[in-house]
Amino acid sequence: MTENVKLLINGEFTESSASQWQEVRNPATQEVLARVPMCGSDEVAQAVAAAKAAFPAWRATPIAERARVFLRLQALIREHMDTLAATLTREQGKTLADAKGDVFRGLEVVEHACSVGSLQMGEFAENVAGGVDTYAIRQPLGVCAGITPFNFPAMIPLWMFPMACVTGNTFVLKPSEQDPMTPMLLAQLAQQAGLPKGVLNVVHGGVDAVNALCDHPDIKAISFVGSVGVGTHVYRRGSEHGKRVQAMLGAKNHAVFLPDANKEQTLNALVGAAFGAAGQRCMAISVAVLVGKARDWIPEIVARAQTLKVSAGHEAGADLGPLINRQALARVEKLIGQGVEEGAKLELDGRNPAVVGYPDGNFVGPTIFSGVKAGMQVYEQEIFGPVLCIVEVDTLDEAIAFVNANPYGNGTALFTQSGAAARRFQHDIDVGQVGINVPIPVPVPFFSFTGSRGSKLGDLGPYGKEVIRFYTQTKTVTARWFDDEATAGPVNTTISLR
Repeated sequence: MTENVKLLINGEFTESSASQWQEVRNPATQEVLARVPMCGSDEVAQAVAAAKAAFPAWRATPIAERARVFLRLQALIREHMDTLAATLTREQGKTLADAKGDVFRGLEVVEHACSVGSLQMGEFAENVAGGVDTYAIRQPLGVCAGITPFNFPAMIPLWMFPMACVTGNTFVLKPSEQDPMTPMLLAQLAQQAGLPKGVLNVVHGGVDAVNALCDHPDIKAISFVGSVGVGTHVYRRGSEHGKRVQAMLGAKNHAVFLPDANKEQTLNALVGAAFGAAGQRCMAISVAVLVGKARDWIPEIVARAQTLKVSAGHEAGADLGPLINRQALARVEKLIGQGVEEGAKLELDGRNPAVVGYPDGNFVGPTIFSGVKAGMQVYEQEIFGPVLCIVEVDTLDEAIAFVNANPYGNGTALFTQSGAAARRFQHDIDVGQVGINVPIPVPVPFFSFTGSRGSKLGDLGPYGKEVIRFYTQTKTVTARWFDDEATAGPVNTTISLR
């Protein structure tokens, strides 16, 4: 019988009473792996109530004790790395190597959470007035929630609940309904690591569950990663209900290539960043901006892309697996057709690849367009598939202006051997994350993942120093004490500016 994906409420893995369920399918074979419930407001309310009840005791738990839970969790994740990666590949489609990378990048955030003792420190100023001290402390908010996408079912949940919980909050996670099995394995490991009942809760579903999280009065903050449409809805609806909201949205990441770049390393980096994970990364390079004589590299880019193997993610040697579902496949194929109609040159057509042994998979091979212009749908849309658009310009200044004119500002990169060009690029570019000879500049966890313009709503990022500020509130205390022999008099807290 097909497995039913369970809920985690108050430390118990329970069957949902939802009236609607959705199938979880292996995107390489269409095999039904499980059924996931479409929870409504009642089950969301149960999860929130459990988190609210657990909050006072968890908040009072010493910082070091909270951190030790996540020390145990990181050890368990390492121990179960192969199981997590295999499950991720079955339900999401990415290659096993990529799946392990997905888990590992989340693991790095868990490790970072273990340093909460230094991250959550406040500030102190002595004698701001006569006998008066002022200090600020960081305290947890209460119940927080996370809504995560299908493309990183391990990494992004691990961005969220470890940092929220280690700072003293309790959490309700709603993972993507398209690949919920990996997040549930992580929830099991969190319980095994010693996370008390109710500190982490997991519900499933679609729009009804999302709206219930946005509306619930006991949820203080929501972290979201996903599409522009859903993220904008979550940001607006959550904010209207008085919550802090951070929303990491869509992207159209450009990499700029100067002709002085190390060509061999540069082209290998481009092909990996454009087509890895079948392009289903918010940090994928989907636009290559070739400056000057770098436009001569197009045949070599195509040749390298043609060597990539398309197959099921668990197959040896696979470089990219299937898209997540039939809808994604149809959308990517439609956009490729529109690119041809709009006059872009289709240098490499990845539609309908012959994948031996997997006739029913949602496969698109590496696809490359040259001659792409602003205004074409293949340029304007976030394709979220293995499609690379090539744009040609004459100067670095033109390239910077072109990137900055795009509505998204998630990530970008410059490939060059010129330090002066790199410095100008990183200074003038209006994008949140910049790589210099690094194709996917996702920062390590002690820096903040960020974005600008249409790629981010909210002013704090989902990990790094910024996320500590997101999951805590600052309380400022001004205090004066008297010894027994002191004569109590009026307190002058006015600080002289002289």
